[in-house]
Amino acid sequence: MLTIQHSTQEDIDEIFRFYDMAVEYQKKVFHKHWQGFDRELVEKEIKEKRQWKIIIDDTIACVFAITYSDPFIWKEKDKDPSIYIHRIVTHDKFRGRNFVVEIIKWCKEHAKEKGKKFIRLDTWGDNPKLIDHYQKCGFTFLGIITPTPSMDLPKHYDCINLSLFEIKL
Repeated sequence: MLTIQHSTQEDIDEIFRFYDMAVEYQKKVFHKHWQGFDRELVEKEIKEKRQWKIIIDDTIACVFAITYSDPFIWKEKDKDPSIYIHRIVTHDKFRGRNFVVEIIKWCKEHAKEKGKKFIRLDTWGDNPKLIDHYQKCGFTFLGIITPTPSMDLPKHYDCINLSLFEIKL
């Protein structure tokens, strides 16, 4: 049985293990990869109940984070009442289970509870495989942007183009 639960401070080492797995996978299948994340960021997300995990049979199968504002990436569209999904990582042994669809179902309910009108996410602008995957999961591809440079964004956002996606509720 699949459940989506808040991550806890006890999960933080496992979350970073998932990020390490993701970087190794990204290096195998794409020419870009994440550059690491600040532990304080993840601790803050957990404290604010914005870091989530998918559990299957008492095992963490996937982790993801959400936020309700993303101005450096979404610029003027950030004014729209939205939920933004970040850092979806599936454990290697659960890969192919299409957790994005489960996350979307969960996000639709969560967004309604929070009065949000959009579910949004971004990925590298030159990754056609991910662009296609997110469209097959129900997202509308909005185009490619260059994010505003900011120390508040992870390193891998420096000097890149991003594909933007949304689902209108």
